[in-house]
Amino acid sequence: MSDLVPPGLADRLALVSASTADAEREAGRAPGGLTTIVVTKFHPASLVAELAALGVRHFGESRQQEATEKAAELAGLDLEWHFIGQLQSKKTRLVLDFARVIHSLDRLSLATAIDRVHMGTAAAPVDVFIQLNLTDDASRGGVAPGGLDALAESVLASPAMRLMGLMAVAPLGSEPRAAFATVRQAGERLVRIAPDATALSMGMSSDYREAILEGATHLRIGTAITGNRPLPG
Repeated sequence: MSDLVPPGLADRLALVSASTADAEREAGRAPGGLTTIVVTKFHPASLVAELAALGVRHFGESRQQEATEKAAELAGLDLEWHFIGQLQSKKTRLVLDFARVIHSLDRLSLATAIDRVHMGTAAAPVDVFIQLNLTDDASRGGVAPGGLDALAESVLASPAMRLMGLMAVAPLGSEPRAAFATVRQAGERLVRIAPDATALSMGMSSDYREAILEGATHLRIGTAITGNRPLPG
């Protein structure tokens, strides 16, 4: 490929796949153990369809209305939608209409809302990650480390949810690997009360290598695969 020709979607997907496999080997992990969730916020449904044709099945969205519309348009495809943004309790039912994985459970009121929506249905439990806030800014979303155990206990007591593990975003200006090491250590504490909650959702376009080295199992990658986001409408 000429250096003057920017990589296309398939090329970017292949580059990320190769890079994640390299990082897995560097970490002493067998390649193929990661779930890569392609974040398609602000991108059209047509791009999601292109990625699906390339074999992608996991997609992440953080805006309910946009995601609802995409999921409806692409209902004929075998896709798994992950909700990765902060979730208002009042929008829980709308999100669970399309997403079977929530990466941003961060408070008891949201767990209660998921319980309420799930009650009386025959739906399978919702897979959830507890979001851990690695900053002192509560507006960024996520439970403070000191509140993790209590929230985890509430999830474990609910038949509506299956606790997968932890999710976190490395704070701006921080050293990503150190931030992800903190998540890994919190995960090691979590499995003492939730032995099956071993997953770690961490790592984005700029820091997924560091996340893999610290044990990430789920990556949330946007621009490295999709290219720059179009301006929101």
